[in-house]
Amino acid sequence: MFADFWSTIWNTIWWLVTFFVFVAYLMALFSIITDLFRDRKLNGWAKAIWFLFLIFLPFITAIVYLIARGNGMAERAVKEQQQVEDATKNYVRSVAGSNPAAEIAQAKQLLDAGTITPAEFEQLKSAALAPRG
Repeated sequence: MFADFWSTIWNTIWWLVTFFVFVAYLMALFSIITDLFRDRKLNGWAKAIWFLFLIFLPFITAIVYLIARGNGMAERAVKEQQQVEDATKNYVRSVAGSNPAAEIAQAKQLLDAGTITPAEFEQLKSAALAPRG
């Protein structure tokens, strides 16, 4: 009975380790496939060959790909992330619709109402005229 208990525990641990390795492999595989389609320097035939090797020799090909093209993979991912971030910033700026003249006019209204001091008005005005990015 006691040996059966430990057998069940070890079988469960083995199943968890196997499941973890499988999920990690799938994550690596999807990252590699995404990188293959993201890479503009690699021609279609090379992409097809990498893809075929991923199908027929998956573990070896994934390891070779990560070793041979891992640095480029990271650079392409960072470049893609930067493009997404820039697009998001540009979208937010376009939706916000704020321009320096409107900001200065709003600050002038606050100054005329006595809400801010002349020094604060100058600070807001210089911030509105400063280049953004």
